[in-house]
Amino acid sequence: MSEREARLRTVAMSYFPTFIATLSLVTAIYNGYLNGKFVDLIQRNLGRAEYLRTCKEILEAPVQVGLRAKILSRSGERARSGSTVDMTAVRNEADNALIKYISLATYLANLLPEARALHAFVDWTGENPQRSAAVDAERSEQTL
Repeated sequence: MSEREARLRTVAMSYFPTFIATLSLVTAIYNGYLNGKFVDLIQRNLGRAEYLRTCKEILEAPVQVGLRAKILSRSGERARSGSTVDMTAVRNEADNALIKYISLATYLANLLPEARALHAFVDWTGENPQRSAAVDAERSEQTL
């Protein structure tokens, strides 16, 4: 074996582990990059699923408020006609439906800035189907 071959072998033996370590480092960096992308993807999907669930619930909430307001109004009419009606339970159900609607609208407004304008419109207009039913119920209680 010549001196040149021995020197080449020594250089190859010292640089080969360095080359393997560099490849390992590049692989680890790329793996970290892919893991970061995967975490972002999962977070976006969870946010989207939460947003869709909240949208579904907020679409159902006004219907529930309207239904509870009608029940409250009919209970008030029955109370005015003289039959005994437990207005507290009916009013509590109507209040709970309204509170759920308001809390979902607030959550959605905080989740998306575009929804904030709609939520502000609902708050400022004061359109509340429960309010008129509650006023009717109070009037019927006062007449009893």
